[in-house]
Order: sequence, then structure tokens, then C-alpha cells
Amino acid sequence: MKVRKAQANDEKRKKAVLFCLSEDKKQIIMEEGREILQGEEGDPYLKFVKMLPPDDCRYALYDATYETKETKKEDLVFIFWAPESAPLKSKMIYASSKDAIKKKFTGENPELRSVVFVY
Repeated sequence: MKVRKAQANDEKRKKAVLFCLSEDKKQIIMEEGREILQGEEGDPYLKFVKMLPPDDCRYALYDATYETKETKKEDLVFIFWAPESAPLKSKMIYASSKDAIKKKFTGENPELRSVVFVY
């Protein structure tokens, strides 16, 4: 995702990616077809919210852009999605493996600054 600042010719950079557990629940994998590329049409945040399943848990990385009074900023945000309607077993598995995936992200990408938990 955000390994370096975006360049004019860097249109393949990912804006958002969803991660799920493999079928055997032993690995965290990038969910096939669940990503938003930088520069796609429409509001990337609205697309991202629509990608989140209403009845199961997920992890996500979102490259957020926002403005303060002084400047425009970008932060890579880690999201743990655990809706109330998700099965209890799924919530427990995702919650217990959350630290493992966070360590992978912070080890490889020092720009990961924010952690958001949505229940």
C-alpha cells in the first residue's frame, strides 16, 4: 500500500485492502477481489464501507487522506471489523489473532499509525 509517497504514474497503489481468515482458520490472507485501487471512480471510503460484511469479521488497511488546519495528511489505518451480528466464534478468533497481523504491518511499514476497532 503506502510504501512511498504517491507519484503521478503510480496508479496501481492500493487505497484499501480487506483481510480474512483462511477456510481452515490457520492463516490470515488478503481477501480475493476486496481491494480499492488509488484513482478509481467514486468515493473510496463509501466503497470501502460497502465491502465490509455485515455478518462476519475482517481486518482492513485503509490509506486515509485528511486535512488539518495546517496541511493535508495521509495515514495508513488498521481496522478490526467485528459487527454485533458476527458469530461469537468468529469474533473470538479474529480478536485473538489481531496482534499477529498488527505486528506484521508495523514491522514492514513504519507509517502505520492508527488502530481502529469497530464493534
